[in-house]
Amino acid sequence: MAGEKGFIGSIDQGTTSTRFIIYDHDARAVASHQVEFTQFYPEAGWVEHDPMEILESVKVCIAKALDKATADGHNVDGGLKAIGLTDQRETTIVWSKSTGLPLHKAIVWMDARTSSICRRLEKELSGGRSHFVESCGLPISTYFSAMKLLWLMENVDAVKDAIKKGDAIFGTIDTWLIWNMTGGVNGGLHVTDVTNASRTMLMNLKTLNWDEDTLKTLGIPAEILPKIVSNSEVIGEICKGWPIPGIKIAGCLGDQHAAMLGQACKKGEAKSTYGTGAFILLNTGEVPIKSGHGLLTTLSYKLGPQAQTNYALEGSIAIAGAAVQWLRDSLGIIKSASEIEDLAALVETTGGVYFVPAFNGLFAPWWREDARGVCIGITRFTNKSHIARAVLESMCFQVKDVLDSMNKDAGEKGSLNNEKGEFLLRVDGGATANNLLMQIQADLMGTPVVRPVDIETTALGAAYAAGLAVGFWKEEDIFESGEKSKNSKVFRPAMEEATRKKKVESWCKAVERTFDLADLSL
Repeated sequence: MAGEKGFIGSIDQGTTSTRFIIYDHDARAVASHQVEFTQFYPEAGWVEHDPMEILESVKVCIAKALDKATADGHNVDGGLKAIGLTDQRETTIVWSKSTGLPLHKAIVWMDARTSSICRRLEKELSGGRSHFVESCGLPISTYFSAMKLLWLMENVDAVKDAIKKGDAIFGTIDTWLIWNMTGGVNGGLHVTDVTNASRTMLMNLKTLNWDEDTLKTLGIPAEILPKIVSNSEVIGEICKGWPIPGIKIAGCLGDQHAAMLGQACKKGEAKSTYGTGAFILLNTGEVPIKSGHGLLTTLSYKLGPQAQTNYALEGSIAIAGAAVQWLRDSLGIIKSASEIEDLAALVETTGGVYFVPAFNGLFAPWWREDARGVCIGITRFTNKSHIARAVLESMCFQVKDVLDSMNKDAGEKGSLNNEKGEFLLRVDGGATANNLLMQIQADLMGTPVVRPVDIETTALGAAYAAGLAVGFWKEEDIFESGEKSKNSKVFRPAMEEATRKKKVESWCKAVERTFDLADLSL
């Protein structure tokens, strides 16, 4: 790739772990370090993180990755040009701008405690669940930051008091990190980017500013919100007390948007990231498309303050890799996540077992907060291999449900197909290393799945954004994807159409069984 010699760093702050990766000018990772942090489950359906622990995990990852790069002979200290940042979206923090301390633990994107607030608003507002869709592209849901912020404002005295005193500030994880990394209580910058802002329910998709009517309706004070910036611009410099003081923070995107950029998805191209959840985004170009089939209208990216905005349709799946973690941590069926492939491969089918991981409800395209997980079709013949395979299939069925909706919304004119008339799904994320999972995905979709050599494209996307802002790379370097895709692995469907159709019908029956189960008595 063209560009000045040197390095770009990337903070990848995910739902269960933090990473820092250092890339050279050929976009090759030369060093990285990863740290897992604590998940808190104070009540059923509640998920929290400790913002201070996340902050420390970032410091540790940067320092350790720098040490590794230096040990391998890379002059990163003198050659690091900028860093990018990507983060778990929607996760909500309110903190004191005078002390710098969080006023409550971070409420994580998958947390479902706000369901009563959502139901109340749906009844009170004239547009019901879709009241804000016209401005922000999102339905009222426990998923989005505004509902979590309302819960904090209504239920946490420290938050109420701080807002009254003018001492409270709100942010998603990106905002929390940037504020701390640029000075904290000593002049830290209170900013977010357009992609993270687009997931709060509070940003107008067309103006890319906070929507005044929405703020007024929800009673959220504008002064606690961060400034919105593009995905690729110099935001500020890292302050003293961090491993890399003086280095520019020049790129910021929510994780799924970063993966779009890391996969170089242009208009009409889609990617699916398999992590804790699964997230399928289709770049729809410079015009937002309103979904009629349960998808979200959101941003792809905006690569500079004056750059055109690329929009997207998104299908969000709450539980994907998290179901594998559940098999490991809660049931003990496997000892490590990587074991599931070999265990599931011991059987050729699920033996009629269907598993729907609606642990906290179902996201796209169903949007059923009353859903709960089910495992059906169990017989005396069923063993743990069948369960393991059903868990893998559940991830793939959910992705197929979203892609079917995408085809209805945007693909009826063939815009999702390549020159051969095929739809190619680009995949990334740690779970895509599972070859069986990728083959199941191709089989259930009936179309090819393309896995790049570097499956961790989220961190790469944040690096690209930062590199663009400081002239390290040019857009043509990133979007000329022929060379990068040459070594990608393609999984082609091998399942007969009749079998596929029968399995999809059975899956839909299983999904329907999950509805209206949230109020089961204990």
